[in-house]
Amino acid sequence: MLHPSGVLDSAIGFLRCPQCACGGAQCAGGGALTRAGESLRCAAGHSFDIARSGYVSLFPAGDRKNPGDTAAMVAARHDFLTAGHFAGLSAALAETAAAADLATGCVADVGAGTGYYLAAVLDRLPGHVGLALDASKSALRLAARAHDRVAAVGCDAWRQLPVGDQAVDLALSVFAPRNATEIARIVRPGGLLLIGTPAADHLSELIGPLDMLTVDEAKDARLAAKLGPHFEREAATEYRATVPLDHRAVGLLVTMGPSSWHTEPGDLAASIAGLPDPVRVTFAVRLASYRPRA
Repeated sequence: MLHPSGVLDSAIGFLRCPQCACGGAQCAGGGALTRAGESLRCAAGHSFDIARSGYVSLFPAGDRKNPGDTAAMVAARHDFLTAGHFAGLSAALAETAAAADLATGCVADVGAGTGYYLAAVLDRLPGHVGLALDASKSALRLAARAHDRVAAVGCDAWRQLPVGDQAVDLALSVFAPRNATEIARIVRPGGLLLIGTPAADHLSELIGPLDMLTVDEAKDARLAAKLGPHFEREAATEYRATVPLDHRAVGLLVTMGPSSWHTEPGDLAASIAGLPDPVRVTFAVRLASYRPRA
């Protein structure tokens, strides 16, 4: 497998200097980046070191960095996903991507986490390079090694993305933040946006007993309002499965998601102990594909 820092060489052409792009002003060279040893640099002299684990952080200088998910959240997600519990979901995403008949180019996973879903998609798109975009250093270390065609890049999904205009064939957003304006900027005409969001009954057997966050009833309406000016929905389906999870897997599932921010480990363990072992859990995820508006 190619060392993660080497994958950046094939992905550089899809990236742009975040410092030059701030405020909409482009420097000489349009913010293009080149490799200079263990750094990426632009023509204006802005430099971004490549971490020893292979990822590069492309945050603008002086930006107050969003730390993203904690190391504990990322470790739990890695263990849960590599156990195969969401293998069916990743296969459904990859099948949708493969059916889109996209040209050779770039797949950008915005909020990629460990790169699990991106790796599955790249397996079905052998001519593409992947950009795993995430704010969490812990996640980027894993994403850099998720696949031999993934370049891991640190950035804030809510800010300007360090990706060139219309540089991306396919953008992914799976259980992740969506900055519709920025995603629209980076997806080429004729490209695709593929989104995975939880349905109302996703994890329904756990939400009450474990005091987890519920799915907002207005989520679909908000999503449509944000995407509508930029994208037109092409297709929608739903991945559904009922899966037996032992108590350890349930703990990982809660710890890896947003509910972990307001859950005390001791209280969570006590609540999980009151569940059947294993407990059958519903996975219900809406998958929707969108094309950029002309």
